[in-house]
Amino acid sequence: MHQSSWKSRRHRRRGHRHSAWFRQHGSNERQDAGAQQSPQGSSDGHGEAPSTSSTAGSSSVPDLPGYYFDPEKKRYFRLLPGHNNCNPLTKESIRQKEMERKRLRLLEEEEQQGKKIARLGFNASSLLQKSKLGFLNATSYCRLAHELRVSCMQRKKVQIQSSDPSALASDQFNLIMADTNSDRLFTVNDVKVGGSKYGIISLHGLKTPTFRVHMHENLYFTNRKVNAMCWASLNHLDSHVLLCLMGIAETPGCATLLPTSLFVSNHAAGDRPGMLCSFRIPGAWSCAWSLNIQANNCFSTGLSRRVLVTSVVTGHRQSFGTSSDVLTQQFAVTAPLLFNGCRSGEIFAIDLRCQNQGKGWKATCLFHDSAVTSVQILQEEQCLMASDMAGTIKLWDLRTTKCIRQYEGHVNEYAHLPLHVHEEEGIMVAVGQDCYTRIWSLHDGQLLRTIPSPYPTSKADIPSVAFSSRLGGTRGAPGLLMAVRQDLYCFSYS
Repeated sequence: MHQSSWKSRRHRRRGHRHSAWFRQHGSNERQDAGAQQSPQGSSDGHGEAPSTSSTAGSSSVPDLPGYYFDPEKKRYFRLLPGHNNCNPLTKESIRQKEMERKRLRLLEEEEQQGKKIARLGFNASSLLQKSKLGFLNATSYCRLAHELRVSCMQRKKVQIQSSDPSALASDQFNLIMADTNSDRLFTVNDVKVGGSKYGIISLHGLKTPTFRVHMHENLYFTNRKVNAMCWASLNHLDSHVLLCLMGIAETPGCATLLPTSLFVSNHAAGDRPGMLCSFRIPGAWSCAWSLNIQANNCFSTGLSRRVLVTSVVTGHRQSFGTSSDVLTQQFAVTAPLLFNGCRSGEIFAIDLRCQNQGKGWKATCLFHDSAVTSVQILQEEQCLMASDMAGTIKLWDLRTTKCIRQYEGHVNEYAHLPLHVHEEEGIMVAVGQDCYTRIWSLHDGQLLRTIPSPYPTSKADIPSVAFSSRLGGTRGAPGLLMAVRQDLYCFSYS
């Protein structure tokens, strides 16, 4: 009896000492945090991308196990167990709250600040003056002028006209892809009742100040997921769209050549719609259409541990075995090579002159530390741009097989995200898993612009973008199109 009461008194004294220590320690930390945080808040740049791995205040105050420091209230809060769905304070909710705060701040800064400076010391007047004084040659002047105009692009919402306005209000954009001339936009929309629907948007009306386009109806609907797609030039330039569809239930996956003439109002009166061709190719992760004369009217599909090159005219196939899943592909135009990026991080080229049973068909081998999600061959076919699931973007020299430049800031952990390289403007565009669109300079890897999404960050709402030097056709102006949820936005040169 006396022993139990003595233990309880001892336990109360120990708990009182612990709570007093936490009160004193928390007060000291709040004072230190207030002194350290004020200079940091004043130096926060508008172009900084949000971090997905750090919590608020972790850089200025020490972490206490089981506690979270709120920089606004300047005090610690206890973290509750994360298994309760009603828990208002978990590490995930804290991270989402901090990312949303940064996104709203960046959106507000973009609206208030009409013109930004991509590089310190460069504006329109200084650029023109340096050009007149002979400090810049014509190439450097054009490149820096493009960078300056990219930093000044402002977001405008595009009005989409369609014969079915109710579908526009409910269907969400999943993927968009501009054609070679940038006067059409192929779209994959997620239908509310389930499945995917395709459309083609005519960009001829994409002009200031109205920004009005028309969505052409389509006659093709599928309830299967689109794993990959690209434009195909079978009858003429970009006459078809090549789609890799995932299998469902007893229906195997396939690669489908969808004629753009199937879309209502997209072909002239009296024209017969083209024929839809389908090839049974199960489990395709990627696809590419060949513009190389040595593989004319052929397309490639990247499968699990295999690459298939198929002739549309004859149906003949070449099979090349690989050691990993092929997630991205692109044909070279002048050299008879097909470049492939794998889940293992390997990038290799297939010499199309070799038969599938022959040896030595691997022409080039490069390696990343994570799964490669996109490969882009530059125009002279001496360099290749590649990105992976670790957020690394590298520029490779194909002659020396060495990395010559790396582009910092991209965010990716597991998503299959593409790259958009535009050598004419000297820029590269990529959307990260954090839903931020980033624009880099190809010349030196400088991050020129970070564009936040109009909607809160979500795995289901990663924007799909398309950049072109001639939006709407040959007379169009350069700009960026961004599709997210039901909305389409245009960032045009002002």
